[in-house]
Amino acid sequence: MRLTTKGRFAVTAMIDLGLRQSSGPVTLAAISQRQQISLSYLEQLFGKLRRNALVESTRGPGGGYTLARAPIDITVAEIITSVDEPIDATQCGGKENCMGEGVRCMTHELWAALNVKMVEFLDSVNLQSLVDEQLSKGFQLEEKPANKRAISSLPMLKPIRVNAPNSVFALGNVYSKM
Repeated sequence: MRLTTKGRFAVTAMIDLGLRQSSGPVTLAAISQRQQISLSYLEQLFGKLRRNALVESTRGPGGGYTLARAPIDITVAEIITSVDEPIDATQCGGKENCMGEGVRCMTHELWAALNVKMVEFLDSVNLQSLVDEQLSKGFQLEEKPANKRAISSLPMLKPIRVNAPNSVFALGNVYSKM
């Protein structure tokens, strides 16, 4: 089986969301910046995750995404299959026609058994365990940036007003009136 970036990025983004959603909806722009994943790619993935009821979106200022269910109830297999990532190691995609018209390859049963084991494993890993793993490694949430309108401890300087013409034409008008 080859797990593409679609499945990897979806799982990574869901872990990021699981770590941060306690302080409110998480924006895709923030996930994009932290995880180095294209924002447009995340938008596509989260559209699929939302349609599969794994995340919920909130519109407007302060909006973003939250998990639709508790992280303990979301499995890695669900995340991967929600973004249309097949979990299949067979050459034929499970259709049993590896060699053409209904003819299987000699290793079909081997790869089909591997598929079963992969799905069992990915179904046994939930999002909460991945979040907990990050926390046990010492993951720390970054502090939210201060409100832009917050009162600063530094004195506010007033802009200097210059009473001078701002162009050569304005300068010409000043001298023509003299």
